[in-house]
Amino acid sequence: MEKITAASAKNHFGEMLDKAQRTPVTIEKHGRPVAVVLSMHDFEKLESLKLKSIMSHLQK
Repeated sequence: MEKITAASAKNHFGEMLDKAQRTPVTIEKHGRPVAVVLSMHDFEKLESLKLKSIMSHLQK
């Protein structure tokens, strides 16, 4: 996972979006992680896994 500062994310937004297509990007502010940017594909995969997990728990 790539890590960048909030200032770098702001100043290099397009580059950050390109990186996020390859790997999630953690944005840090004052040395603390505050957000993660990920590709739409990865987000949809994550949402699908969450839904499958919820459905599995409901069926028990």
